[in-house]
Amino acid sequence: MRDLSVLSTASVPTTELTPKQIVTELDRYIVGQAEAKRAVAIAIRNRWRRQQLSDDMRQEVAPKNILMMGPTGVGKTEIARRLAKLTGAPFIKVEATKYTEVGYYGRDVESMVRELVENAIGIVRAKELKNVEHEAEQRVEERLLDLLAPPPTTVDVGSDAVNSVDHYQRTRERMRTMLREGLMDERSVELNVEQKATPVVFSGGGLEHMDVDIQGMFEKIMPKSSVRREMTVMEARRFLFDAECDALLDQEKVNSAAIQLAENMGIIFLDEIDKVVASESKSADVSRQGVQRDLLPIVEGTTVQTRYGYVKTDHVLFIAAGAFHRSQPSDLMPELQGRFPIRVELQELTKEDFMRILIEPRSSLTRQYQALMQTEDVQLIFDDDAIEELAAYAQRVNQTTQNIGARRLYTILEKVLEDLSFEAPQMGIGQVTVNAAYVRQRLEKIAQDEDLSRFIL
Repeated sequence: MRDLSVLSTASVPTTELTPKQIVTELDRYIVGQAEAKRAVAIAIRNRWRRQQLSDDMRQEVAPKNILMMGPTGVGKTEIARRLAKLTGAPFIKVEATKYTEVGYYGRDVESMVRELVENAIGIVRAKELKNVEHEAEQRVEERLLDLLAPPPTTVDVGSDAVNSVDHYQRTRERMRTMLREGLMDERSVELNVEQKATPVVFSGGGLEHMDVDIQGMFEKIMPKSSVRREMTVMEARRFLFDAECDALLDQEKVNSAAIQLAENMGIIFLDEIDKVVASESKSADVSRQGVQRDLLPIVEGTTVQTRYGYVKTDHVLFIAAGAFHRSQPSDLMPELQGRFPIRVELQELTKEDFMRILIEPRSSLTRQYQALMQTEDVQLIFDDDAIEELAAYAQRVNQTTQNIGARRLYTILEKVLEDLSFEAPQMGIGQVTVNAAYVRQRLEKIAQDEDLSRFIL
């Protein structure tokens, strides 16, 4: 049967979480940045509050979009991503630099809304699958039995007919038992597999960037063909399970629920918003200002046509982020600025922050490396002084070269454990302790070089 572990993790939006509970959950994965966590926690709680209002008042309450300012690698994207995962809300991350106004090469800004709806479709579909998977499994079992033990084609009469039916039923039940025990998984069966012809699209960007009406027309008129394919019972089970789930699901119901979910719970994370601020280069100003103008109606609230129906963005929560090294939020169009009333500034990471990042989060880097080495029967231990030394190096390199925040820890740890990662398969069962001396031995020569960027970036 198909692995449903990915589907089962999709949860119904838990909007009843209080701001304190949301911050507590975010603290388990992200170090510091209390102000940003409080801002997003309040924004999520306000969504729950809005749902408690009367219909008239509910339509008037607009989301308080958030603008995050801070250097790269301090947690802006991670806060938004973890928030969406925590609440089960549809979430997409897009880069503002991918879009441009009509006439310049780039993506249509409305495509972000279509991606959000696709994400919502996945969440709703996963929820609905739980309601039909039991019946789908039963149907799959019967279809596999039809393939493994087909009913007799000849018609007998009298006592021979009774004996033939009894024999067939006994054979079928015996096959059912073997099927459930996995004894038939490697047996070959033949299935009719439907294939759709791939449309040839001459315009750039592919089918997904075409007008939704034309896209739908292509999908309807493209011819379908059926081919006979041989596969194992295990493969056939997965294939048939997907087909039966599709047959049992009410796609119109899924689409309608997904649109409502995207409209009321959707989160769009607009990264690199500072990169569309007009620069000194006039050649780039037109395009960047055009991106801002095209983003404005989406953030203000508009209706976007998708293949599943019309989607309103009035109550989608937008979280924008940017480093703003060479510009300020005030350099954005005034109308666009006004659509992000909540502004929070994320702080640069200190040595103490790096130390906490290495050990506190549930999926910290040190835990990740320990788990990876454990697969080679190597027990990896980090002493406290090693954690402090790693944090000190990360801070020093960030200050002397490009500051990339917590991402610096990835490159430093990879360099420190490079030899161990290479030799681990031949080590067998053993224990390796990383202390401050171990870290210095592998980083001191690099750290003394004036051009650190040649080694650690």
